[in-house]
Amino acid sequence: MALDKDDSLLSNETKNAVVIGAGPAGLTAAYELAKNGIRSTVLEADQLVGGISRTVNYKGYRFDIGGHRFFSKVPLINEVWDDILDEKMLIRPRLSRIHYRDHFFDYPLQAGNALSGLGLMEAVMIGLSYARTKVFPSRQERNFEEWVANRFGYRLYNIFFKTYTEKVWGIPCTEISADWAAQRIKNLSLVEAVRNALLGGGGKTKDGKIITTLIDEFKYPRLGPGMMWECCETRLEGQGSRTLRGRRVERVRHTHGKVECVYARTDDGELEEFSGDQFFSTMPLRELIGALDPAPPDDVIKAANSLAYRDYLTVVLMVKRDKVFPDNWIYIHSPEVKMGRIQNYKNWSPEMVPDASRTSLGLEYFLWDVDDEWTWSNDRLIDLGLKETVALKLIEADEVEDGTVVRMKKAYPIYDQFYQGHLDVIRRYLDTITNLQTIGRNGQHRYNNQDHSMLTGIYAARNVVGANYDIWSVNVEKEYHEETVRDEKATGDRMIPRRLEPSDDAESLAPDAVIRAAFAKLDPVAMGSAVGLVFAVSLFLATVALIIKGGEVVGPHLSLLGHYLIGYKVTWSGAFLGLIESGISGFLLGYTGASLRNWTMSTYSNLLKRRADIDQSKDLLDKV
Repeated sequence: MALDKDDSLLSNETKNAVVIGAGPAGLTAAYELAKNGIRSTVLEADQLVGGISRTVNYKGYRFDIGGHRFFSKVPLINEVWDDILDEKMLIRPRLSRIHYRDHFFDYPLQAGNALSGLGLMEAVMIGLSYARTKVFPSRQERNFEEWVANRFGYRLYNIFFKTYTEKVWGIPCTEISADWAAQRIKNLSLVEAVRNALLGGGGKTKDGKIITTLIDEFKYPRLGPGMMWECCETRLEGQGSRTLRGRRVERVRHTHGKVECVYARTDDGELEEFSGDQFFSTMPLRELIGALDPAPPDDVIKAANSLAYRDYLTVVLMVKRDKVFPDNWIYIHSPEVKMGRIQNYKNWSPEMVPDASRTSLGLEYFLWDVDDEWTWSNDRLIDLGLKETVALKLIEADEVEDGTVVRMKKAYPIYDQFYQGHLDVIRRYLDTITNLQTIGRNGQHRYNNQDHSMLTGIYAARNVVGANYDIWSVNVEKEYHEETVRDEKATGDRMIPRRLEPSDDAESLAPDAVIRAAFAKLDPVAMGSAVGLVFAVSLFLATVALIIKGGEVVGPHLSLLGHYLIGYKVTWSGAFLGLIESGISGFLLGYTGASLRNWTMSTYSNLLKRRADIDQSKDLLDKV
């Protein structure tokens, strides 16, 4: 967002900022501003800082709102975390599993564990389903279902994605935008998951890209994520910036393309005015648009009111047992219970419980604020959580000695099929207000992790002192790419997102990028596995069918395969021998075929590239 010339002439000492929201984005923006000599007033509606990354303390039991791993691929964010916190973070092993059909499945996938839980026939059907999607993929990937099925097959999607995702978001997967999957699941696919399970790889693809979904350890503050943001609040106070809790912003007054001040209501009902030169908002876009005075045009209000949010509550149970299960958290895919996930806070940090002989469990429920459960009393919700946890055979009812409930409205922005169009309308309008930047998860209606929310705060703060970052480019997989460029006003090299412009389609993407896209390589291992699986299962089923059918001479024609598969006959022993040999043969055939295809396409693409280079050289003379 560009700044007015008058703003850029102000010295940092004369500037002051107002930040709406004391979550990771808002506090990080204030922290970055303070580094540049700009004081801030941070307005927080609640009595705790950290937003959804807060830590709640109940009788000495500390718990997270959803569980927040401190892991980032952005070096700058890791530096900021280390700089803010007064002590080193713990290094915690990640362990999480999926509960489905009374079985616990390791997550990330472990081949032996998955096979024993699903059974051989189910595993074969999953492989066939995956092979089918490789041959007949969904071309457009318009929604979450198509995006995931293209990478895992429809059968595995139905088992391990559909039920849980719809439980979390409350809408069919066909109505969830593919953007959400591309942003959250990123590089993971069935081939990468299996490769990681069989060969290891430290959460990386074969070409070295980090699969964030498969990270096996992470950093975590000793007393939970709120410890980080409470430290940040203290640091800001020492630098002359203040954080005011219990201030809910109700009105944002603007004129001539600039915000003049905001009005916030205290918990006592008093209305206070806060003026500034620059304004940063992390409040939900729907609420921000509703607070603008004068009100935006009707189409902007309609777009804002069309944005949807998923609400969230945690039922926390205090259990009289030192160890309940070893996981940090468990995904509950079983449709017979309402809960979506269980957190074991003690396994995030031993100091999250006041007594080592006790364990606290967080049972997470994803709701709309109009659902009946949202208005249930705490006692009724605790009773529901207790019954469901007992039904999952994790605890006994008499082991629970206390409980509490925490509600969090608008915890998750919804990526439905229309959200991007609504955002475009809102963004175009907000771009006309030159001293207001929206940052963070709800400030951009984007399902960011806290590291990306922090990055938006840093970039927004740097824009105030002369940089020109496109904040909306942070953590977008489809429309943007990241490249390392030097920011002359920052320290060192940073990962700075750059939006792909329409002009990039012709010159900046040709010839290399276009040729690579047109002649994308096949994965020989995936192709070999798919062909081998089809060969093996087809021969096995055909043999079994002929054995069951019986007759004077069983399978005279199929028996001819014995000339090619050593020892194969239409018998039970031959069926299993053929299963193995045809699977190996199919794998070799598929692997060889994919490799030959890749070599042929590579040779042809190199020829096209040389021709394109020659053509571009000719064009250079016309440009002189």
